[in-house]
Amino acid sequence: MEWLVGLVLLGIILVTSYWWVFMRNRVSTDDAYVMADIAAVSSRVPGNLSRIYVENDDYVNKGDVLVKLYPQDYQAKMDAAKADLARVESETSISEVNLRLTDTQTDAQVQVSKATAQSAKDKQREARHRLEELKQNKAAAQAEFNQAKRDSKRISDLFQQGAGSEQLLDRAQTTLKKAGAQLEATNAQIAMAKASLEMDTQGIDRANAQMDSSLADRLKVEIKRYKLAALKAERSEKEANLKAAALNLSYCTIKAPISGYIAQKRIQVGDHVQPGQPILAIVPLEDVYVEANFKETQLKDMRLGQSATIKANIYPGYTYHGKLVGIRAGTGAAFSLLPPENATGNWIKVVQRVPVKIRLDAPPPKDYPLRVGLSLDVTINTSDKSGPRLVTASRKNR
Repeated sequence: MEWLVGLVLLGIILVTSYWWVFMRNRVSTDDAYVMADIAAVSSRVPGNLSRIYVENDDYVNKGDVLVKLYPQDYQAKMDAAKADLARVESETSISEVNLRLTDTQTDAQVQVSKATAQSAKDKQREARHRLEELKQNKAAAQAEFNQAKRDSKRISDLFQQGAGSEQLLDRAQTTLKKAGAQLEATNAQIAMAKASLEMDTQGIDRANAQMDSSLADRLKVEIKRYKLAALKAERSEKEANLKAAALNLSYCTIKAPISGYIAQKRIQVGDHVQPGQPILAIVPLEDVYVEANFKETQLKDMRLGQSATIKANIYPGYTYHGKLVGIRAGTGAAFSLLPPENATGNWIKVVQRVPVKIRLDAPPPKDYPLRVGLSLDVTINTSDKSGPRLVTASRKNR
């Protein structure tokens, strides 16, 4: 009997020691699977497949050509876009030349009009000055004529009375004639000056009219400038159309966005594809990670950065190592297609599971590759509790 009690105590001690050494600070689950950020490849333009360069399970590098579409329609659209751009560029060049020509011509017209108007104003000013001088000369000539007329009358009266000589009378009459002729000449000059002043005034009016016409022609420059701006805007539009056509043509060649293995290829040459329609997938097996679903009661001591051991059912006896890098922001049920509504009907409490992301310390070796969806057994060592429970910085800032 004593030996039985001793055996039981020994068993308890062994179990306790095993738990203390191997099970304490460890949480495990077999609800874990291999995951990867799979790239679903699709076409960005509609079309028919002309060539397929890959098959399922092939390995491709980033940038390798996967499939091609028939490019004839998109090539024709790009050629048409090139022709439209060339036409608009020619019209823009012609418009630029016309703008410079019109600008030069109208500016020259304005300058000539200004010079003509200034010349007419100068002539008018000179004519007025000349008219004022002639008016002053007329006043002097009129005074001389009046004096000569009085002298001639006085001498004529003296001659008739016998007190004057005939020579004096002839001289006085000659002086009177000369004064009269001078007065008539001055009047004629005044009349000519007035006519010249009138012509100069009319010249100013014509120059002003020509100036207004030249300034109106300058508005053509603004009109052509706006037309040139419209053509440049149209040219930018045609350039954008050409870039879009070139992009659509380039989309006829579909390349691998990432490196990995081809999967889910279900296309054949001649198939018609639409934008966004998945045509195949690329699985990056070298960058797989583990998604383990732990019970909510197991999360208490979990921290980011804790080490994990992973065993795959496909490779008994081989162990992978990784680190805990993320704990999902909600339970799996919360993000399901039809989340539970616990506020209706009878409610039964169920322990929820939370997805935990584990990143492998190194890519899986070639002898033990992992496939997406494989079942795993995951154990996390929670002894180190120095890490955070949540990621504290955005990925772009890390």
